[in-house]
Amino acid sequence: MAVHISQHPLVQHKLTLMRHIGSKPKKFREVVREISQFLLYEATADLPLIPRPIETPLAPMQGVEIGARIGLIPILRAGLGMVEPIIDLLPTARVWHLGLYRDHRTLEPVSYYNKLPAQPDIDLCLILDPMLATGGSAVAAVDVLKDWGAVHIKFLGLIAAPEGVARLQEAHPDVEIHLAALDDCLNEQGYIVPGLGDAGDRQFGT
Repeated sequence: MAVHISQHPLVQHKLTLMRHIGSKPKKFREVVREISQFLLYEATADLPLIPRPIETPLAPMQGVEIGARIGLIPILRAGLGMVEPIIDLLPTARVWHLGLYRDHRTLEPVSYYNKLPAQPDIDLCLILDPMLATGGSAVAAVDVLKDWGAVHIKFLGLIAAPEGVARLQEAHPDVEIHLAALDDCLNEQGYIVPGLGDAGDRQFGT
């Protein structure tokens, strides 16, 4: 499985702003939005195109359009901040939410919300979650999607720990991972170090 870590200077600059302890929720949300769009740009470089004839103001021509149906699966609640900026670029994408939280005692995921339709009718699922820490929620989300019938799945996250990447790779080696940064490690509480703290709390000021 490929792990893609963005090397774009703008991503690295904005990532520093996002990590900074002094960044207030409004600024934090803005930077999450901007980095999410950069990650989407990189993660969708292999989307198929199909022909689309159009008329320009001067002449007819053969254009193209995206030839894949895309579904966005944000993991509640932190993943919500990544949805709107991606919908802005992919307005036809469908959005389905998965509710997963990490039990702070066991550090394992607990599922509490799933509104996937009965049958999958998309070609690519993009799981959205700012943090890939222990990897438990990401693995659980992929498990749910594969049980549902999804075939092509990618994970988009802002920051990951090596432990989370390894766990997702081991469980689902076919799922590509797209990140803005791969950090040093997890601490005893399961937080990414140096990380940025709790992404949900920092987005919503809680």
